Amino acid sequence: AVRSSIFATPNETCCLVADFTSSTPLRESMGSAGGIVFYPLVAAALAGLFIAFLYKNIFTFKTGSDIGQPLIDELSAQVKKGAIRFLKTEYYYLCYFVVGLAVTLFILFAVTESPGQGFAISLSFIFGASLSAGAGWWGMMVATDGNAKTTAACAGDKSINMQGSLNSGLNVAFTTGAVMGFAVVGLGLAGLSLCYLVLDMVITDGDAVVFQCLAGFGFGASSIALFARVAGGIYTKAADVGADLVGKVEAGIDEDDPHNPAVIADNVGDNVGDVAGMGADLFESYVGSIIAAATLAGSSELDVPGMTLVAYAFLLPAIGIVSSIIGYFAVNTKEKGQGWNVELGKLMWALEKGMYLAGVVFLILTLVATFVMSIPMEVFGCVVIGLLAGMVIGKFTEYFTSFDFGPVISIKDRGMTGPATVVIQGLGVGMISTVPPVLVLAVTILATSQLGGAYGVAISAVGMLSTLGITLATDAYGPVADNAGGLAEMAFCPKEVRAITDSLDALGNTTAATGKGFAIGSAVLTALSLLSAFKEKIPNLEGKTDVGDALVLAGVLVGAMLPYLFAALTMISVGKAAAEIITEVRRQFREETNSAGVTLGECIKMYTQKYEELGEGMWKASEAEEVKPDSEKCVEISTKQSVREMVAPGTYAVLAPLIAGFLVGPAFLLGLLAGAIASGCMLAIMMANAGGAWDNSKKLCEKLGLKKMPEDSPEKAQQKACVVGDTVGDPFKDTSGPALNILIKLMSMVSLTIAPLLKEWTESMWYFGLIPLAVFLILTGVLVYVDILSWKDPLGDMVGGTKKGAPLASQDGKD
Repeated sequence: AVRSSIFATPNETCCLVADFTSSTPLRESMGSAGGIVFYPLVAAALAGLFIAFLYKNIFTFKTGSDIGQPLIDELSAQVKKGAIRFLKTEYYYLCYFVVGLAVTLFILFAVTESPGQGFAISLSFIFGASLSAGAGWWGMMVATDGNAKTTAACAGDKSINMQGSLNSGLNVAFTTGAVMGFAVVGLGLAGLSLCYLVLDMVITDGDAVVFQCLAGFGFGASSIALFARVAGGIYTKAADVGADLVGKVEAGIDEDDPHNPAVIADNVGDNVGDVAGMGADLFESYVGSIIAAATLAGSSELDVPGMTLVAYAFLLPAIGIVSSIIGYFAVNTKEKGQGWNVELGKLMWALEKGMYLAGVVFLILTLVATFVMSIPMEVFGCVVIGLLAGMVIGKFTEYFTSFDFGPVISIKDRGMTGPATVVIQGLGVGMISTVPPVLVLAVTILATSQLGGAYGVAISAVGMLSTLGITLATDAYGPVADNAGGLAEMAFCPKEVRAITDSLDALGNTTAATGKGFAIGSAVLTALSLLSAFKEKIPNLEGKTDVGDALVLAGVLVGAMLPYLFAALTMISVGKAAAEIITEVRRQFREETNSAGVTLGECIKMYTQKYEELGEGMWKASEAEEVKPDSEKCVEISTKQSVREMVAPGTYAVLAPLIAGFLVGPAFLLGLLAGAIASGCMLAIMMANAGGAWDNSKKLCEKLGLKKMPEDSPEKAQQKACVVGDTVGDPFKDTSGPALNILIKLMSMVSLTIAPLLKEWTESMWYFGLIPLAVFLILTGVLVYVDILSWKDPLGDMVGGTKKGAPLASQDGKD
């Protein structure tokens, strides 16, 4: 009775919506799921109320001006201005992409299906893209507000004799990250639920068409997520690499030294890449997993009505929101801020206990819901396996990337023999780190498939992502803490303040790495579920899925190649953009002067000498001696280059399945998706973990004090070798690696969206594929012509013999 009463026809749905606040029978049925979208909308509203509560707390936190250090707020405002500038530029160009692709979808479906279906799928696409962009913007705005308040919390308020503490800084940074986390799940669940509700009301051709149009919502979210991840990743790593190589290695200054022209752009990049990009990424995974499970529910072999399984897929994220809210209040620490001399395991527990509590509450509430809805316990088992798999992958990632354990220590030790052995060891660590997560994913897929078939695999992905509210909060916390440390250094805060922010940053590095591992695991399960849904939509694939079939095998090979092409494009883009930043930073060191004619490079040398004589942070130049860099120029370069460079990988990812499906056929496309998922999974894990291990090997050197050793000492050479390794790893872990998650999901979502157009495909229809192929060829020609796809070196003038971009040390005759 429950299974039949809570699902309504389109006409009945209208009445149910009107009765949400007044119908007693409906309220009485809530314990049994009470309508597919009712609980999700209530949970989304609860997430909105919780965000209001978080904002109330954030407004009470002190700013730099409140503690007598207005420079912190001024620097934070520069970071926020740069982030807004970048996102406005990025979204401006993405508007054209979204509108163009929406029109294309409308024409395709209007011609092959019906104008109404074309209109529904194109509007769903725009809605999904808009919410994905909105989630990224929201996260960026709150993160750029929270960084200054985190610094202030670590510094304390001397006017009232209040000392800063690690717990205070953790509270502010985590609260800021929580806004991002709950914004993603609230917008995602509300948007998907409303989209499904409206489609169910207006489409009368059956549930299959409704879910087909709902895939358009996921397609829109995936498209924005890919561009946001790629452009944000190029931005942040171009600035980071430029700041590290010229600042740390050549000039010997600290990571966030205020005299480095690229340091503001570096901090901007943390927000547009690690906050806005990650938010859009996991927004897409979140809604994609629900769409995949709902689409597969109708073909499930479980002895449960299909629409009951749809309700279950929508209900789990609603339960997850409630559980995440409860888990939020368990986050705190009694550890002291001791800089890099901190035990990450103990500090990590401050955040982990909140995630574990949320997981336990989620499983208890889900078990109750499973009984009430008469769902087989095998399905609940799939949810448990998915949630546990995410946690286990996170712990393995922590092992390979934390400086408390052997892998990172081994990379640091290789620094004694130079940068080459650091890079070799890091690559080895990254490669071997693929073994545990892949085995966990393989066991998860086999177990959930045995328990619940294709729906079991899909619902395990939903279970893994259900507590995303608190999981993403711990991830978004990282860049906020990183920015806080940068602001503390740029504002010349005392050493004890920097020790606290360094402790927060050390924890943030680990949470970022575990968050990437979690994102990869959920991406693989989501993409695999979307692949299964695509296969279900193509009836003429029966008997054509044998891996020994020439078409399928060829598709597997091409699909396995695509992640490497995609990673190469993004890596090269970071290198080109970083080269321009390096040139600009070197120019400013040489040419930027104050009114007295002192250059920026001379000012840096003055600080270095004084710090050696008096101690770090014990001297500050007078106004006549101080030289301020032109940070705006580096922000401008990073913005321009990242938006230019995002075009090729973003559009190729959309065109690849279109060309494969329409030109060669759905069997080839199926193989392409399988190859891309397998190859992309390995490459993403390797790049993310290798980059994280290289990063923390550098942090370990700082913890051990190697950075302060004499320039000619072997320990200093070891530290510089690890800095080079970290620089290599930057685009690994923050650009190419994370973007591969979205690549495999986007191609799977595109394929699911166009599945109705391929269900009647025959070999005689190959010429339809010439259209996307022509677009690909024309676009490639244009990108080559404007030097976006080019082997030209931005530092080519140095090769020609000039010293325009030469390092600082070589410009005064010393080299």
